Amino acid sequence: MPKLWSETIDEHRRTVRSAVLDAAAALVDERGLTGVTMSAIAERAGIGRATLYKYFADVESILIARHQDHVAAHLGQLEKLREQAATPEEGLKAVLDAYAQICFWRSRHGTDFSALVHRPEHVAPAEQRLTELFTELLAESVPSAKLREDATPGELAAYCLHALAAAGDLDSEAAVRRLVDMTLAGLRPAR
Repeated sequence: MPKLWSETIDEHRRTVRSAVLDAAAALVDERGLTGVTMSAIAERAGIGRATLYKYFADVESILIARHQDHVAAHLGQLEKLREQAATPEEGLKAVLDAYAQICFWRSRHGTDFSALVHRPEHVAPAEQRLTELFTELLAESVPSAKLREDATPGELAAYCLHALAAAGDLDSEAAVRRLVDMTLAGLRPAR
């Protein structure tokens, strides 16, 4: 198969998939989870039902795929912040800030299909990668950022992830910034 043909087909598939995921999310926002059907998604995406069924078996699989893409984008954002930082300490601060903001905004833009997409089998790989990212970042940062050495980077990562998850319960971005500062302070040895 010529390369151009292959790229064209792949691009078409990505375009259709994206349209389906966006249509499903918009319909859930408008109608609620129980008001979304495969027919409505196909119509909103501008494709036939038969085409839709070639991509997804049911509404649940569409919503799970949408959520997985959303989570992957957040992980990509955090990894990019880490890579762009001039020093490990700057990367640590940037990633902690961004993760706290993600937790803060997630609680404000939750959907009625959260229970569906947050099942362990759907979130475990992303949670594992998030823990690895934090652990790697903390291992890099310990010497230069003068972080505590009485805990392993994995333990410090668990501390950060649990502490910053509290951002979802806060009522302002100023409170989120204070939480990040408190989390950073907890990473430093006691004086």
